[in-house]
Amino acid sequence: MAMVREDYPRPQFVRENWMSLNGEWEFEFDDDNRGRADKWNEGTQVFSRRIQVPFAFQSRLSGIGDPDFHDNVWYKRTFDIPQKFSGKRLLLHFGAVDYEASVWVNGQLVVQHEGGHTPFHADITDALEEGVNVLTVQALDYSRNVTLPRGKQFWQEQSAQIFYTRTTGIWQSVWLEAVDSVYLQKVRLTPDIDRNEIKITSFIQSEQRERDTQEIRLRVQISYQGDQLTEDEYRISGREESRTIGLHTFNQHGLGRLWSPEQPNLYDIHFTLLVDGVTVDEVDSYFGMRKISIEHGKLFLNNRPYFMKLVLDQGYFPDGNLTPPSDEAIRHDVELTKELGFNGARKHQKIEDPRYLYWCDKLGLLVWGEMANAYDFSEQYVAQITKEWQEALERDYNHPSIVVWVPLNESWGVPNILTSKEQQYHALSMYYLTKSLDPTRPVISNDGWEMVETDLYNIHDYEWRREILEERYRTRENAVSALPGSRKLSVGGYCYEGQPILITEFGGIGYKKSEWEGWGYSGAENDEDFAARLHAVIQPLLDSPVVEGFCYTQLTDVEQEINGLLTYDRQPKMPMEQIRAIIEGRGPSAAGE
Repeated sequence: MAMVREDYPRPQFVRENWMSLNGEWEFEFDDDNRGRADKWNEGTQVFSRRIQVPFAFQSRLSGIGDPDFHDNVWYKRTFDIPQKFSGKRLLLHFGAVDYEASVWVNGQLVVQHEGGHTPFHADITDALEEGVNVLTVQALDYSRNVTLPRGKQFWQEQSAQIFYTRTTGIWQSVWLEAVDSVYLQKVRLTPDIDRNEIKITSFIQSEQRERDTQEIRLRVQISYQGDQLTEDEYRISGREESRTIGLHTFNQHGLGRLWSPEQPNLYDIHFTLLVDGVTVDEVDSYFGMRKISIEHGKLFLNNRPYFMKLVLDQGYFPDGNLTPPSDEAIRHDVELTKELGFNGARKHQKIEDPRYLYWCDKLGLLVWGEMANAYDFSEQYVAQITKEWQEALERDYNHPSIVVWVPLNESWGVPNILTSKEQQYHALSMYYLTKSLDPTRPVISNDGWEMVETDLYNIHDYEWRREILEERYRTRENAVSALPGSRKLSVGGYCYEGQPILITEFGGIGYKKSEWEGWGYSGAENDEDFAARLHAVIQPLLDSPVVEGFCYTQLTDVEQEINGLLTYDRQPKMPMEQIRAIIEGRGPSAAGE
């Protein structure tokens, strides 16, 4: 059954004047690369298929469900401009199109974008016509190119091992938004809980002459649970302006208003942009007052030690692949993660839908933001991943739930990092690039092994025998000298320097509880065996005097993998309270206490 995603796509930067373009579009495979030559971009060509946007054609929810290679695809739809948009500039937004996109409105090229996981937009006002308008999109993918940032999308026809079905074309929401000629382009919100302040950096879109001849002012109103705390208004003199606003009642009740998984307190913030005293733009947003820091080799959340209990979450769905079927499905995943006893998720090899991050902000779940990696190294790869990663950092900077950045994982994209200086320098550059754009969050240079400079010392260890794990994580020396997976933990002259130690992939216990066939890192025979195996790998990490957190593999089964705590359709493999008791260190027999 076709589903239409009508939820607001950008919940941390909300305008009232918007219109979804999700739903049925015309669609065509262009396997012979005829589209450009035959001028499909002009919008007069009739396409033979229909597709439900934003679901990729490989998914069942798209209405097509074709897993074959089709690396050149075209989309088309018409739209009318609502009366409420009259006299406004019109922005066309794409949440994500994999991998290259060219977009035409009424045959006029309005934007091109490279990068399969990050948003882009165009001001299409000058391309619009009275009455019906035609929107055409060409998406080019490179399914077999292993230097492309692709995450878990497999470069062979059938998914296998740890790789899954590919995603080509539009896979996040498409929508229109109406703005004035002067509008608030974006804001950057940086909390400082030690000074009880929020730093607001605003970016204004306007012509230079408008900034020179008009008085542009920004009004900022901050409220908490419906009570307005502060209001500030100031003149905008350039394209970018920063202000720091004190939250004077912040410490009135101790830690009561800080954001954490246990208490996901959020402040609402309303922006009003005025030109010569007239309101031209209004945007609603929110922020959380929280701090993630490292003190003497320990991880702190809001200046207190905090043990991270994360689960690896691939963000795949049986019918939608990378695209969640609904906002309810997104929220349900967050709620299940918390119900299982975890306080966070590492979104693995996927830049997740902003609505997932919204529900993590709202319900209280830590997120490690991870880039979708390539698998081989080249000059072109360096340019592509660097650009796309910067776009991801910009998109997600304001989310309080995101506490750690992971630009590289397990030497993907840098397979020769052990001996290659170029690849070591690349990992180092990604580390420092991330910190230059966001000095507020820890950064991992290469999650799992073969690290260079890094803020956290993260180890992937799929050992399943309890006694070995207990001995390995009994001391720092044992932990950092071990070679899980026969990989060195540090390379390029770097070594362990007292960073917090986390076991960021482990477990992966395979347990078949549905008709799904697949594999896991170790196998369980029945519920009792599954509980015992789960306890055997988690308890040593909870008991360790040196481990600061973990990330269990994984939340759900995915395609041919059956190593989830839940099946692919999100059913628990044993009672939720039993899993939670193990995650919380109460043991399998403590369920129901």
